[in-house]
Amino acid sequence: MSTAVICLPTYNERENLERMIEALAPLGVRVLVIDDNSPDGTGEIADRLAAEREWVSVLHRPRKEGLGPAYIAGFREVLRGDTDFVLEMDCDFSHDPADVPRLIAACDEGADLALGSRYVPGGGTEDWGLLRRLVSRGASIYTRLLLMPVHDATGGFKCFRREVLETVNLDAVDAKGYAFQIELTYRALRKGFRVVEVPILFRDRTKGRSKMSRGIFLEAVARVPALRFAALTGRL
Repeated sequence: MSTAVICLPTYNERENLERMIEALAPLGVRVLVIDDNSPDGTGEIADRLAAEREWVSVLHRPRKEGLGPAYIAGFREVLRGDTDFVLEMDCDFSHDPADVPRLIAACDEGADLALGSRYVPGGGTEDWGLLRRLVSRGASIYTRLLLMPVHDATGGFKCFRREVLETVNLDAVDAKGYAFQIELTYRALRKGFRVVEVPILFRDRTKGRSKMSRGIFLEAVARVPALRFAALTGRL
């Protein structure tokens, strides 16, 4: 039987973490909470939840460095075990826990990377304003035209076969924000892995604050042509 671990990065998610763990409880997956020394006490909540549930564990990091470094630390921790699938997921319920089995099933059926996609038929967003819709859709079109045939390259709801993360050079991935999602998918495609987009409905968070910033956006804009140049010059 296939096994799966969800990497769940947290920074100031005390309002969401316990609810998320409860929502994931019926799914039969393990969860690794990766906390970046949240000042709101999220790490302490994670420790309590791990003490109460054998399928929850916690990786404490000393400081906030961005989404990419948190995930890479989590991947390295998970790959020490024998899990078949490794998932990425937000803790703020923008990703529906009920979609986790669908992503795992896509990999069971042959995908190497199953990507929860807002921009394929059946996917979408909810509770977004016009500006956010335009920025997100524009970023996806920009990435698709310049880099790779993926409709939702910035999506962060993913399921990897462990072989993908063992093959991709994680040491070379230095993107910090949502550019990390673009880069990891692109590196997987460059290695010949099969990426499948699974339609999801993305909902805006209702509790806590978004981590999006101008710097994160600009990093993604610059990263796309940089990755293309690296591929063209044989450095990727």
